[in-house]
Amino acid sequence: MWDSTFDETLRSYLPFLPAEEALTAETPLREYGLDSLATVELLSVLEQSYNVRFEDDALNLETFENPGRLWTTLSALQPAS
Repeated sequence: MWDSTFDETLRSYLPFLPAEEALTAETPLREYGLDSLATVELLSVLEQSYNVRFEDDALNLETFENPGRLWTTLSALQPAS
């Protein structure tokens, strides 16, 4: 599962997700308000927060389909610890 930074950051871009509703790996991000402008902003914030750069092949609608897919992509970009 993801960390609290990811959860808090992602929630801030989902205006239609009630605060009491759980953010699951399958939560459909577009249905909860992640539009194209918010996706670009989220991408920038994630790159800064995790000190990574999304490659061109990760910049597609599928990557931002749900938190699970986005976290998997983000995790793969981070150096092994």
